Amino acid sequence: MNFQQLRSIREASRRGYNLTEVANVLFTSQPGVSRQIRELEDELGVDIFVRHGKRLTGLTEPGKGILPIVERMLLEAENLQRAAQEFSQRKSGTLAIATTHTQARYVLPKVVQGFRASFPDVRVALQQSAPEHIAEWVISGKADVGIATEGLMEFEDLVSFPCYRWSHVVVVPQGHPLLKRTPLTLEDLAEFPLITYDIGFTGRGHIDEAFRAANIEPDIVLTAMDSDVIAQYVSLGLGVGIIASMAINQQSESSLRAIEASHLFATNVTRLAVRRGAYLRSYILDFILAFAPQPTVIVLFKSA
Repeated sequence: MNFQQLRSIREASRRGYNLTEVANVLFTSQPGVSRQIRELEDELGVDIFVRHGKRLTGLTEPGKGILPIVERMLLEAENLQRAAQEFSQRKSGTLAIATTHTQARYVLPKVVQGFRASFPDVRVALQQSAPEHIAEWVISGKADVGIATEGLMEFEDLVSFPCYRWSHVVVVPQGHPLLKRTPLTLEDLAEFPLITYDIGFTGRGHIDEAFRAANIEPDIVLTAMDSDVIAQYVSLGLGVGIIASMAINQQSESSLRAIEASHLFATNVTRLAVRRGAYLRSYILDFILAFAPQPTVIVLFKSA
């Protein structure tokens, strides 16, 4: 039994049993992957994968029990490497952060600035995508931490915790009729075309839930992944924007006006996630505690 065999098993499951993709990920050939899998099956005395001809189509019952063990073995091997690096290079390396555009643009800059001042030899790699991709990157080890508002709690392979709360605001051009509606209502908003986030991004679920609960069908004419794009189209007069409060707070130069909307939509919670069971280098812990310095988080990681 060797690690290449274990990696072949893990990646075959992750890549939908497509051995060409597995070979590309592992920098080897498809016949090589097939040989590694078959050799491990022969050594264990059971078939791990269901086959249709030469193609893998799924996991056998023994395979379903073996795969989690393979995952744990490879995770511990990665932890061993990280532990060794911790002692040989305590303050150098790479911190990979998977997050959304909103977090990267409006929340992370000051935290990263402080982190870089403390760890000048650590390279920071920001990866931006949707919450489900963020979770996948952390689980696979491509990212050390994931930061997003939605979705991170839904993955059993992640440990996540709340970092801070925020609300949505409504943004309109100067002189817009909604500026005279006080307090603003969902019925007021429904009179105008709306521009907000794509489904699954930046608290969009709470926006939809509010209109649904009020039995109102909003006219959402344009959606985008980030606040800057939404604000740009609002400034062109294409609709009324609903964006994250931290985004408008940093657009003092904008010609847009913000209208309080915390009473209309539920409060959102940004969460930070790490892979369950992963070894976290000390500078990763420092970053986490800088981003979410709540006492409960400190106890959680300092006692781990």
